[in-house]
Amino acid sequence: MVKFTKQFEGQLVPEWKDAFVDYSQLKKDLKKIHLLTNKVEKKQTETSFIKTIKSSLGKLSIFGNKERESSRAIKVHTKLASSGSNSDVYETELLEKIADDTDAAKEFFVCLDTQLNKVNQFYKTKEKEFLERGECMKKQMEILIELKDAFKQKQANGESTQESKEDDSISCTISCEEDSVRSRTDQMQLQESCLDDLENNGVGALETPRSEESIKINSEDSKLRTVSGRVFNCQGKNLKIKIPLTNPSRTFSAISYLIKEDLINQSSSKKCGPDGVNKLRISKKKLSHAEKMIKGALTELYKGLNYLKTYRSLNMLAFMNILKKFDKVTGKQILPIYLKVVESSYFNSSDKVINLSDEVEEWFIKHFAGENRRKAMKYLKPHHRKESHSVTFFIGLFTGCFVALLAGYIIVAHLTGIMFGLLFLHLFLYGCNIFMWRKARINYSFIFELGSKNELKFRDVFLICTASMSVIVGVMFVHLLLLAKGYSLRQVQVIPGLLLLVFFLILICPLNIFYKSSRYRLITVIRNIVFSPLYKVVMLDFFMADQLCSQVPMLRNLEYIACYYITGSYATQDYGYCMRVKYYRDLAYAVSFLPYYWRAMQCARRWFDEGEMSHLVNLGKYVSAMLAAGTKVAYEKERSTGWLCLVVAMSSIATVYQLYWDFVKDWGLLQHNSNNPWLRNQLMLRQKYIYYFSMVLNLVLRLAWLQTVLHSSFEHVDYRVTGLFLAALEVIRRGHWNFYRLENEHLNNAGKFRAVKTVPLPFREVDEED
Repeated sequence: MVKFTKQFEGQLVPEWKDAFVDYSQLKKDLKKIHLLTNKVEKKQTETSFIKTIKSSLGKLSIFGNKERESSRAIKVHTKLASSGSNSDVYETELLEKIADDTDAAKEFFVCLDTQLNKVNQFYKTKEKEFLERGECMKKQMEILIELKDAFKQKQANGESTQESKEDDSISCTISCEEDSVRSRTDQMQLQESCLDDLENNGVGALETPRSEESIKINSEDSKLRTVSGRVFNCQGKNLKIKIPLTNPSRTFSAISYLIKEDLINQSSSKKCGPDGVNKLRISKKKLSHAEKMIKGALTELYKGLNYLKTYRSLNMLAFMNILKKFDKVTGKQILPIYLKVVESSYFNSSDKVINLSDEVEEWFIKHFAGENRRKAMKYLKPHHRKESHSVTFFIGLFTGCFVALLAGYIIVAHLTGIMFGLLFLHLFLYGCNIFMWRKARINYSFIFELGSKNELKFRDVFLICTASMSVIVGVMFVHLLLLAKGYSLRQVQVIPGLLLLVFFLILICPLNIFYKSSRYRLITVIRNIVFSPLYKVVMLDFFMADQLCSQVPMLRNLEYIACYYITGSYATQDYGYCMRVKYYRDLAYAVSFLPYYWRAMQCARRWFDEGEMSHLVNLGKYVSAMLAAGTKVAYEKERSTGWLCLVVAMSSIATVYQLYWDFVKDWGLLQHNSNNPWLRNQLMLRQKYIYYFSMVLNLVLRLAWLQTVLHSSFEHVDYRVTGLFLAALEVIRRGHWNFYRLENEHLNNAGKFRAVKTVPLPFREVDEED
C-alpha cells in the first residue's frame, strides 16, 4: 500500500506546490509531540474507581458523549482578515492540556491554522481567476455563435454568388469617414480586453503585442480603426480579425491579410457609394480559426478547473490524515472538531468551480462535439494508452537478437581481422541511433509540452532502442559476411548508406506506423530549432537545442557521410577526399557553429517575448562558446603560439561561464544559504554525495577542450578515435546535465512554466468611449 505522503506529493500540481498543505512540516511538528510524550512517564492521578465512574458517565448520552468531552479540548475562532479581503482567518485556542508539552501542541495548531488559511486564500484567488476566464469565454461563445448563425442565415437565404462560393464570407459595411489620429496611449487603450486582469497576474505572456493582428467587437455606435485608418461595421458590430503570430506561417498569412485589407480599404475610399459606405467581406476561414482558438481556450480552462478540484480534494485528505495521526499520538478526539471547521471553510464549501466546470462541459458538448458527450470528453479528458504485453514481448525478443548478433559480429570480425577498418561507419550509425533514441526519450519527458494523445512511454522508447540496434547490428553482421565471402568493397559499402536512408524514410513516413505522432513531433521540434527567431520558444525546443550543442561530432559525421556517398567516394574508397575539399571543410566549421547559433537565437527570442535580462545573459554563454570554437578552428589552420594562447584564454572564459550557468542556473545548486550545504533546499536523491560527485564530474568533462592543447601527446592515436572518445565523454556530461536540469525544473519550476496555459482569444470588446 502506497503511503499517503508519496501519494500526496505524486498528485499535486508542481506549479502550485507551495500553495498545498505543508504535510511534511505538520508531520515534523507531530513527531516532536510524539517524542516528548514517549519520554514523559505517565502518572496515575486518579484511582481506578474514579476512572470507572468517569468512563461510565461519559458513555451516557445524558451527561455527554465523546464529542462533547473533546469539545472542551480546543476551540477554533473565526475572524475576518485585517486586509479587507473578506476572507476568514482561523485561530485555534487550547482549552486544556492536550499533550505533555503544551508549547509543542500550540506550535502544531499554529502551523495547522496557517496551512488552512493559506489554502483558503489560494483557492479563492485561483477561483476568481478561473471565474474571470469563464466570463470571458461566455462572451466569446456568444459572439462566435452569433457570427456562425449569420453564416447559416446567409446560406439559408441563398445569398451565394460564384465568388462567395470560392471564398465564403460575410458582407460588412465600411465607413469612408476618416477618424482623427489618436495618440499611442489611446491605441493601447483600444487593445484592452477582459484578459487584462489575467495578464496583470502574470498569465498572459503567451504572445507579444508587437506580433499580432487584433479581432475586436463593440456595440453598434462604436468605431474601430483598421490599418489604414478606416472603420468597418458588420451587422451592427465593429470587427477586426486577429491572428496570433506564433509561427512563420501565421506571420506571413497575417502580413498578407493586413496588406490585402489595406488595399481594399484604400480602393473603397475612392469608390464610396452615395450613402458613403462600401462592402468588406469577413471570410469563413478566419471565423474557423477563431473557433479553433476558443476550442483550445475551453480545453485549457477545463483542465485548470480540474486541477483546482484536485487541489481541493488533496488538501482535504491531508487535513484528515494529519488529524487522525494527531488523535492517535495524543489520545484525544480532535478530528471531529477541527474537521468540521475544514469542511465548512471556503475551499471545501464553495461550489463555483464545479458549476463552471459543468458549464464548460455543456458548451463543448453542444458547440464543438455535436451533442456527443463521449467525443467531447476525448478532448477535455484525454486518456493515455493502455500498456500492452506485446511491447514487453518484443523488447525481450529484440534484446536477445541484439546480443546474439553482436556476439556473432565480434567472432566473425576477429576471425577475418577486418573489424576495425569498418568500425568508423558502424559507430556513426550507432551514434545516429543513440541520438534518435535520446530525442524520443526527451519526447516522453516533456509530455506536458507535447499534448499528444499517443505520447511515448519509457517502455516504447526501450522497444525502439532495442529494435533499431538489432537492425543495425544485423546489417553490420551481413556487411561483414559479404566482405568475408569475397564481394567487392564497392558493392558492400552501399549497405550502410541504404540503412541510413531507410531510417530517414521511416522518420518522414506519412503512414500511421512506427509512432507517427512522435516522429512528426520530432520533425516539428527540429524545424522550430532551425528557425529559432521566428518561433515562440517552449521548453521542449530549447531543451532539444541544448542536446544538439552536445552532438556537434554527430552533425559533422552526418555531413561527412553525405559527402562520402554523394561524391561517390565509397566507390573509390577514397576516405580522405571529403577532408581535402575546401568547401567541405568550410561547411564543417559552419556545422560546428550552428547548434550554438540556434540556441543563442532562442535566448534572443525569449528575451523579446518575456523581457527578462537573464535570457540575454544566457545568450552570452553561447556567444562565448562560438568564439571559443572559432579560435579552435583558426588554430587548426595555423598552429602558432599566438593562436594557442588565444584558444586557452577564450576556452577558459567559456568554460567558467558554462560551469556557473550549469551549477547555479540550470541545476539550482551552489546555494550558500541552503539547508543542504552548497546544494538546494529540495533534492530528489537521498544520497547528497551524488550531487557533489556530479559537480566534480561536470567540471572534469567540461575541460575536454584541453585535448586541443595536449594533442601532441596523442600523436600515436588516430584522431578519429580521440574524437569518438571525447564525444562519448560529452554524451555522459549531457546525460548528467539532463537529469539535474529536469529535477530543478520539476521541484522549483525554474523556467516559470504554467500548469494551465493562457490561450489568446480572438474577439475583444471595446468600450463605447473608445
